[in-house]
Parts: sequence; C-alpha cells; structure tokens
Amino acid sequence: MQKPQHGVSYYQIILLILAGETVFILPFVLARIFRPTFLDVFNLTNLQLGSCFSIYGIIALLSYVYGGTLADKFTPRKLISVSLVLTSIGGFLMATFPSYLILKIIYGYWGFTTVFLFWGAMIKGTRVWGGTMQQGKAFGLLEGGRGFVAATIGAVGVFIFSMLLPDNIVNAFLEERKEAFRYVILFTSMLAIVVGGLVFLFMEDQNRSSSIQNSDTHTISNIKKVFKIESVWWLMLIVLSAYVGYKITDIFSLYAAEVMLFNEIEAAQVGTFQLYLRPVICVSIGLLADKTRGAAWLINGFIVMLAGALLFATGLIQSGASLFFILSLITTTTGVYALRTLYFAVFQEGYIPIRITGTAVGVISVIGYTPDIFMGPIMGYLLDKSPGIYGHQQVFMMLAAFSVLGLFAAIKFSHLKNKNNLILT
Repeated sequence: MQKPQHGVSYYQIILLILAGETVFILPFVLARIFRPTFLDVFNLTNLQLGSCFSIYGIIALLSYVYGGTLADKFTPRKLISVSLVLTSIGGFLMATFPSYLILKIIYGYWGFTTVFLFWGAMIKGTRVWGGTMQQGKAFGLLEGGRGFVAATIGAVGVFIFSMLLPDNIVNAFLEERKEAFRYVILFTSMLAIVVGGLVFLFMEDQNRSSSIQNSDTHTISNIKKVFKIESVWWLMLIVLSAYVGYKITDIFSLYAAEVMLFNEIEAAQVGTFQLYLRPVICVSIGLLADKTRGAAWLINGFIVMLAGALLFATGLIQSGASLFFILSLITTTTGVYALRTLYFAVFQEGYIPIRITGTAVGVISVIGYTPDIFMGPIMGYLLDKSPGIYGHQQVFMMLAAFSVLGLFAAIKFSHLKNKNNLILT
C-alpha cells in the first residue's frame, strides 16, 4: 500500500476533514457549544435533549454494520456528498423550532444520514490515505482537522449569535435569542450543502484504490471474518470507554454556566475553546504514535482522562476558580482527544486487514458508539435530579469508571499477537 503522496492525496485528506466535522455540526456541535441556549430555545430539559441523542444512537446502531460494508463497496466521494446534503435538510427543519416530537424524528433521521452513508466511508478513506506507516499521522490530521473545523464554525456561530443579540445579553428576550440562534442553524445547514458539493466535485476516486478494488463484497462473510479477530473485541471496549469521555465534553459549556456562573456567551466560548484544543492534541498525538506504538498512547490517554475525571468529581472546581476549571478541562480533553485520534489508527497494530476496514469499523462501532444511546439520558437524568455541581460530580464519577475499563482494554490490546497470521493488505 502506498504512503500518502503530495498533491491529490493531501487534497483528499483536506476534503475528508471538512466533511468529517461539517456533517456532525447540526446533530452534536451546536448543542455542545450552545447547550444552555439550546435547552432554552427548544424548551427542553437535559433529559429530553439526552433522549434526542439516544434516538440518534439507536438509528446509528442499526446503520453502523451495513454502513460499514457499504464503504467496502462504493467510493467515499458519492457516499459522503449525499450524506452531507441529506443532513442539511434536517437542519432547515430544525431552524423552524419544531415540537419535541419532531425534534426527536430529526435526530433519528440524522442517525441514518451521518452513519449509514458517511461513517465507514470516512474512516476507510483516512486509513487508505495513511498507508502502512503513517496511520497516526492520518488519523491525527483527521481528528485535529475536524476539531479545527468545528472550533472555527463554532466561533463563527458564536459571532453570529452575539451580533444578533442586544448589548445586554442577560436581558435578551427568548424570542430574540431564538431568532439569533435560527441564523446559526441556517448557516451550518448551508455550509453542509456547500461542503457536500465540494466533495462531489473535487474528491478523487483514485481508481477506488487497489485496496478498495480488491474488497470482498460478501457482507456476511466479511462480518464473520471481523468477529474472528481478537483485537476487534478489545477495540469495542476501548472505543466505548473513550466515547463516553467524548460525550461528556458536551456538558463543559453547561458546567461553565451552572457551576462557574458564566453568561451564555462566555459559556459558548468555553465550548469553542475546548474544540480548539482538539487539533493541537490530535496532531501531536498522531505524530508521536507513528514514532512509537499507538497502543502505548491509548494507555496514556486513558490515564490522563481518568485524572481529569477525578479532578471534576472532587467538587473543588467551582465559581471563583476559573484557572483551575480551565486546567482541569484541558487535562480531561487531552485524554479524550488523544483516544479519539488513536482508536481507529491502531487497526494495523490490531492485525485488521485493510480490505475489510469498513466492515471492522461498523462492527466495532455497534458496541463502541452505544454511548450515543445511553449517555444522553443518563447525563440528563443526573443533571436534572441534582442541579448544580452535584449532578456534574456524578457524571464525572461515571467517566472515571469508564476510564478504568478502557485502561484495562488498552493494556490487553497492547499485548496482542497475530495469532491467525492475517494478511493486512
């Protein structure tokens, strides 16, 4: 398999980065950055928003495996461009501020458009681009680039939102905040269409790559092969535990508002700040992983995430301790983003053949991304039941428990051998 080449190859990864985050802005990033505002303008509790995420997760769960096998049969260009355009349609409907029932339907719809057509195609395209020697670099650039895109779009969204509100934000009426937030939703929806068009017009099929051309097209056969690979089972637990951490980053802006007593703009800026940490962390970790072993950095990532979780769980981070809050946020997100960079970058170390990458991604994701189903409702229940810092402490204690589980799985993964003598091309 070829190492990434200059020219078209780097253009490919840029398009994958743009698409890879734009498609998730509407379902996740807006609620992460603007969580207090999001709850108010849609008149939702934390539990109700969590239920929307749960519906997304249920549909996504049904989409992962067959979406993964789809990525082993068709080129990323077509799958990704269609996914982006379909996702934008949900955004335009969301901008009408529909009822809670319709909002749940929209999230279910997004579970299909962002996973069945998109997820496996993006991961496989990135693995092919990285070659045999630069998987850390490939996924570091993907995750870091996605973080930069999310942060930039988020910053533009915060700018649009603040510009459309009166100078005294605290006294802004609900309808004024709704109207301002509507333009943020419309902006991100239009952006999804533009990026979808760019992907369709400019992403190269590269003759579908030799590895893609040789893909086994027998879906059931591929799934059986994947289940026989030991590393797949440990990666399920690794992704599951790491993704719990990623879901908990959704509440940092809410923590800023409820515990640190920041106003809505300041809380949204905290959400944007954490996204700007992502490119720095992901690219750095990706490059380091290529020089050593990705599995070792998985272990380090879980240790750092555990440390951050315990800092928040102590209850010491409260109003007046802004510097401590920012340092603890940086610690937690360093672990979270490091893990997101690596858990698909270690496929080579896990002896997973590239020809069934899409299927492997789908199978691992069925378990690994179940936090999309259960984390939203659980966090919502804990935060609503115990308002203020106590609910947040309980959420971070849960993160600490999953960090320990992930650490155990990462250690087991690091000791794997190629028992079945699998051919990795």
